[in-house]
Amino acid sequence: MTAEEVLKQVFGYDRFREGQRYLIDALAGGRDALGILPTGGGKSLCYQVPALMRDDGITVVISPLISLMKDQVMALKARGVAAAYLNSTLTPSQLALANERAMRGQYRIIYVAPERLKTPSFRQLAEAQRIRLLAVDEAHCVSQWGQDFRPDYLGIGEFLESLPERPVLGAFTATATEAVRRDIIRLLKMRSPTSITTGFDRPNLYFGVRKVEQAEKENALEELLGRYREQSVIVYCSSRKTVDRLAELLKTRGWAAAAYHAGLPEDIRREAQEAFTADRVRVMVATCAFGMGIDKPDVRCVIHYNMPRSPEAYYQEAGRAGRDGKPGECVLLCAPNDVAAARYVLMNSEPNPALTPQQQAFIRKQDLVRLESMERYTETGACLRQHLIRYFGQKAPAECGNCSSCLRKQKTRPALPFRPKGRPRMDLSGIVPGATVWHQRFGEGRIESIDPDKHRMTVIFAHDTKQFAYPDALYSAYLTAEKPGKL
Repeated sequence: MTAEEVLKQVFGYDRFREGQRYLIDALAGGRDALGILPTGGGKSLCYQVPALMRDDGITVVISPLISLMKDQVMALKARGVAAAYLNSTLTPSQLALANERAMRGQYRIIYVAPERLKTPSFRQLAEAQRIRLLAVDEAHCVSQWGQDFRPDYLGIGEFLESLPERPVLGAFTATATEAVRRDIIRLLKMRSPTSITTGFDRPNLYFGVRKVEQAEKENALEELLGRYREQSVIVYCSSRKTVDRLAELLKTRGWAAAAYHAGLPEDIRREAQEAFTADRVRVMVATCAFGMGIDKPDVRCVIHYNMPRSPEAYYQEAGRAGRDGKPGECVLLCAPNDVAAARYVLMNSEPNPALTPQQQAFIRKQDLVRLESMERYTETGACLRQHLIRYFGQKAPAECGNCSSCLRKQKTRPALPFRPKGRPRMDLSGIVPGATVWHQRFGEGRIESIDPDKHRMTVIFAHDTKQFAYPDALYSAYLTAEKPGKL
């Protein structure tokens, strides 16, 4: 089957997203590939499609996320693909049966945790069955420069070279700095990989930092939720205790809320996830354990109730808003003691017994550097989007017009009309009260009034009324008088 046939017949999509076809062609052609695709960018299709383009051999997917393994295997089975996962959630009899079927070649795609590669049973399977493609998900875990270093990932390169025939290798992650990219290629022993990093910018997402006192956080949270009462929202917290407390508080105040963290029984987590996906629950209060592999494109808002530990973690979690391309809001609630609390947790966390003291010290140092970057994010008066995108080594304009810093500047900047250099003069004859305009964040709106003397235009949107500089805003990429292809 061709890549297009697999995409349409198995997954039901008509076209690939940015970067997907480039990576799929490389893997299908026998070349190693490294893909840095943002949350919602469709990383899984980059290895699932080439896995199904041929009938011989199996694809092994290495992932540290047990919940993602299960979700993706269930989704593949629902599409008629023979898939399985081998991890610690299986009983001994279930694991034995899955290994027996795998030895008989009954699966096309097998998901495993990295520590599984060292077991005798999996080594035997790897020697008996031809592995054509080895896909490494969350590949940043191999690097001590990354935010989630896992020592077991260091054994992947050795496992790859121990196989009777080296398979093609694909490595994927949502966020990686240049140092992490270099580590992925070197430590996984990739061979001249085809590499692509799709743009980190998500123009449909609004980024905001809201400073509040600790005692006012709950009220600030409810105020934000009030904008999305009939829509899906994720609230991320740093501890299980906070998740449980907030979820119960919101339920007592009439919100359709649920809690999700690794300390809850599996059936409770599964029930909460299914209810959120089916819109029976509108507010998911969760730790970072929630979100990986969750197919929920219409999340309208992601709120961080506590300080995230790194820009990588924040951008990945915030990126779960607006995956359908429509406007999404990402807000970090920041209290005065949040940074100190996060630093205390980092400095007093339990040491990982799998790491040497030198590795522990290095990783703690890097964790503090990342936390300092998040602290600068909450304190900067510059564009928040620029801060995030430049952190990942990409260029970004000085202002985006769609974050709390930029909007704050627009309110304080004198409203002088201008026409950006090189832009043609715009026909403003249709820009009159009652006309329809579109905004990347707020969606469709109606012009209520225009004051040419003060260079102000008031627009009524579904949930709010906003003022814009006139005609300045119409020259930006965020407000337009012509309906864009996707809101």
